[in-house]
Amino acid sequence: MTEKLSARIRASTLPSNAFEFRIYQKRISKSLIPFHFPGMFGSNDVLSTQVPYRAGAHGLSIWNGLRPSLNARGTTPCTAARSEIGGGVGIALTGFCGPIGALNVCAEALAASAARIAIINVFMFFLSCECVQVSCPSQRLPTLYTSMDYLEKAARVLDIEIFELKRLRDRLSQNFSRAVELIKDAIDARSKVVVVGVGKSGHIGAKIAATLTSTGSPAVVLDSSNALHGDLGMIADGDVVLALSASGETEELLRILPAIARFQVRIIAMCGDPKSALAQNAHLLLDVNIEQEACPLNLAPTSSTTVMLALGDALAMVLLEARGFNKEDFAKFHPAGLIGRSLLMRVHQIMRPPEAMAIVSTDTPIRDVLKAMTSVRAGAALVAGEDRQLQGIFTHGDFVRHFQSDSKIGERLVADLMTLNPVTVHKDKLAVEVLNLLERHRIDDLVVVDDNNVPVGIVDSQDLTRLKLL
Repeated sequence: MTEKLSARIRASTLPSNAFEFRIYQKRISKSLIPFHFPGMFGSNDVLSTQVPYRAGAHGLSIWNGLRPSLNARGTTPCTAARSEIGGGVGIALTGFCGPIGALNVCAEALAASAARIAIINVFMFFLSCECVQVSCPSQRLPTLYTSMDYLEKAARVLDIEIFELKRLRDRLSQNFSRAVELIKDAIDARSKVVVVGVGKSGHIGAKIAATLTSTGSPAVVLDSSNALHGDLGMIADGDVVLALSASGETEELLRILPAIARFQVRIIAMCGDPKSALAQNAHLLLDVNIEQEACPLNLAPTSSTTVMLALGDALAMVLLEARGFNKEDFAKFHPAGLIGRSLLMRVHQIMRPPEAMAIVSTDTPIRDVLKAMTSVRAGAALVAGEDRQLQGIFTHGDFVRHFQSDSKIGERLVADLMTLNPVTVHKDKLAVEVLNLLERHRIDDLVVVDDNNVPVGIVDSQDLTRLKLL
């Protein structure tokens, strides 16, 4: 396949002199998207559509007839200038784990590596050779380049962060368990967690503090810039201080450590360097080191903040279970919104009352059952015995299904067609139990009973939207 692509390029209208060749190069180079940034496995992993790499790695250049070379022409990818001896478009890996794609192998390997942006760009160049002269790329290609480029770059960001999260999971140690125990003991002693961080780490710290607080572990955020001006007053003996810093050398954070150390507190450092000043002055280290940020410049905190946030969530959720925190506890802290309504409201507060129910006896004809349902605009009728205890339920859906096989269903008794032992819920249960039962049994009507199994109400799934429980 590589030979065929080479033949296509050679068959195109090629420049006749050096000047035209330079214009030809620039025209094709501009049809590709030049970039250079560290790859997924660190700064040694280089993708470039600028120029081929010369440092002894296998390279592929569209200017040398697609012939792999141990010393590809051009300057290194970290420069933006074109080489005086040719330059061009190239792909290379600088000796970290072998060449990328099918640089000197076959087209199948090239296709397998097409997820990498540089290789996709080279493919787009080849596609342009099929339909028009190389010197005049298709007008549709720029849009296609942009669309694929955005998606590939977005996928690359996610891939890098997933990679770092897997690394975090693999190196979880007993320090995590000790951190859970430290915080649990402090909370049980009615102390709290004090979270401190600067910049993006501070924002992540605020989220961790909010999650801890909402799940029953009181936490506050200490502003490091105001700590030495009175805000240290929020720290008390017995507290646990959770300090966040990717480098462990944040100046504003280190400045307040001596003051914090005067309190009888435990310091848990969440940082990426065990040799840093923060790690060395903490009682416990939670390692959040990363190999690479998802930022193409490897500068903006991305992977590092994602790892911090995930570890903070893990800390809060494990602590939640360790302290026996349940749905009722959660409801106390979330009285508003959908969560509050579903967790705080009781079934008797959302059910239709007895006067809005169709209740019939076992010897009632289906014709009369339908009239009872219509009179209260209900989709179901409850069947009760002489002692008023629930015997069964007959729904509009039941009627439709039986009518297809028996057009004289109206004369039959409801006892013959009702559903025995319908799903019920006690009137004092939380409303969230209704949502669970309706979803689990895939029903539209739920019978509400009292302690004696007497129907006292019904919950229609259509009411849940009106009550803003869905």
